[in-house]
Parts: sequence; structure tokens; C-alpha cells
Amino acid sequence: MTSPAPLGPSKGLNVVHLFCRPFADVDTDAIKVAVATALDGGLQVVTAAIMGAKADICFMVLGENLWDLRTFQSKIQAAGLEVAESYVSVTEVSEYAQGMPETMLQARLYPVLPPADMSAFCFYPMSKRRGEEHNWYSLPYDEREQLMRQHGSSGREFKGRVLQVVTGSTGLDDWEWGVTLFGVHIDDLKDCVYTMRFDEASTLYGEFGAFYTGLVGSVDEVLAAAIA
Repeated sequence: MTSPAPLGPSKGLNVVHLFCRPFADVDTDAIKVAVATALDGGLQVVTAAIMGAKADICFMVLGENLWDLRTFQSKIQAAGLEVAESYVSVTEVSEYAQGMPETMLQARLYPVLPPADMSAFCFYPMSKRRGEEHNWYSLPYDEREQLMRQHGSSGREFKGRVLQVVTGSTGLDDWEWGVTLFGVHIDDLKDCVYTMRFDEASTLYGEFGAFYTGLVGSVDEVLAAAIA
């Protein structure tokens, strides 16, 4: 059987977040093999143990070929994990990032994850409001750009404490962006989101989905924590 033609963005990486629960007969060895095979094939796989009742494990998978991400999903499902929730997106450079240094643009398109010494993890989706009173997309570009520069300035206050990975999902999933945060401490994530919500870009125009919080670890550490 011939392999399908690779599919991916014209630049950047495909991204999928898989939030999973184990069935009773989960095969942890098969999961470890799936992760190792994915890494050997050039994918990035971030594993996190998720707190609370929404899910037990998150796999954040990044790669150039969407077929490879689909194959990884099939392998962990065959190993006994139920995908309770998921999110599909791509890495991107914002239209408001024109003029940034090329190294910063490349870091957004091709991030290397997970960051060292940041084991606190959070993911949430978001969109810009299209309400009758506050409609982000009815604002002139110059005003939107100014608001996003203010928003970015607030985020840079957390450099060294929090890494933000914002991926685009308009037309790919239910929201417009997926936001993945990695923090040194769990309250770094809380402080970052709290601070940035006071920016006008979020206060008037931000809408947020469900939050998933957890701990980044090796596949062995995450499986040991999530599967008794």
C-alpha cells in the first residue's frame, strides 16, 4: 500500500491536543512504543498528567505531516485510551507580528517543546467576540494592532516564568486559537492569565473555552500518575 501524500500547512507545524482517559485494559507498553515511534519519526510529543475530572492524560503532538498525527492518535486509541476531548490547530505568525525579528517568527512557527524547567501545563481555546456591542472584527486594523501590542507587552512580563504557544484553529476546530501555557510554577499560569485578562483585547473582546491543567513529564511519569 502506498503512503498518502503528506499534508500540512504551507509553513509551520500541525498540532493536535489529545485529552485521554484509560479503559480498564489499557496497554501502557503499546503507548510507550507509540510515543517512541512518533519521536523517532520526527514528531514532537508533549505528555502531561491532567488534574481533575476532564481527562487523565494529554498528548500535545506537533509535526509537518498531518497523517503522522492521525496515525499516532490511532495507535494510542488501539492501546486502550479513549480520546475524551481534542483540539486541532497549526502554528502560525499573527498578522500583528509584522516586523518582528526572524528568529522570533521562526520560534512561533517551529517551537521546540516542552521547554526545560517548565512542568506546569495549561491549555484553553479562545476566540475574539463578535457581539452586537463589541465586535473585534469590525475594528480598524490599526486599532486591533494597538490592542494586540498592549496584550503582547503584558505577556512579556512573564518571560522566564511562562512560555505561551498560541496556535491557529479558525476553520479547523470550534474556536479560533488554542493557547498552551508552560510555567515554572502552577501559580505562574494563574498570574499570567489573570493579568492578561485586564487588557482591553481580552476584557472586551476575549471569549474562552474550558481549561485543562496538568503536569508535564516523561511518558513513564505521566502514565504512572494517570493509570493505577
